[in-house]
Amino acid sequence: QVQLVESGGGLVQPGGSLRLACAAAGSIFRINAMDWYRQAPGKQRELVARITNDGSTNYSDFVKARFIITRDNAKNTGYLQMNSLKPEDTAVYYCNAEIVTGEIPRLSVDVYWGQGTQVTVSS
Repeated sequence: QVQLVESGGGLVQPGGSLRLACAAAGSIFRINAMDWYRQAPGKQRELVARITNDGSTNYSDFVKARFIITRDNAKNTGYLQMNSLKPEDTAVYYCNAEIVTGEIPRLSVDVYWGQGTQVTVSS
């Protein structure tokens, strides 16, 4: 059993910063890609950023140069540093990860979601 737990959301003024964390717990052999998604009211969930096991990153155009995704493999934790926040960044932010569980030779791969953390950007 694996759980992803997000933290770090809250209310911030436009132009401010927040740092989200996503901690994975359970019988984890390896975490492959870790993603951050967000979903605003009335909108579809959208990919914000991705980081692979080797540290390669990709960002959606609407957060490039403002958000930074990182990970600490020793802690099984991913982070999303959000700077220069705008009101349109208001959404529930979700962590998503492809995780390998078990022990060699019995390994399995599944995709897990966190419960989400609310980010509100407002003056």
